[in-house]
Amino acid sequence: MSKQQAPFTPLNIAVLTVSDSRTLAEDTSGQYLADSLTEAGHHLADRQLITDDIYQIRAVISGWIADPSVHAVITTGGTG
Repeated sequence: MSKQQAPFTPLNIAVLTVSDSRTLAEDTSGQYLADSLTEAGHHLADRQLITDDIYQIRAVISGWIADPSVHAVITTGGTG
């Protein structure tokens, strides 16, 4: 008996980069994530770069969580 594969469902994905030293133009990891998710057939719902501030991070992610059109959130950075 073969297992039937579920149809692909594209998601609306938001990407957040946390960095005190980069600009959006220099954000290679965020760009890589955005490019990879669109190449996989998903949609980039939003992309932001903010400083490493807990309140800003919470505000951005909370806004995306409250937005019913955003299905997933990916974060990168903040390792320095």
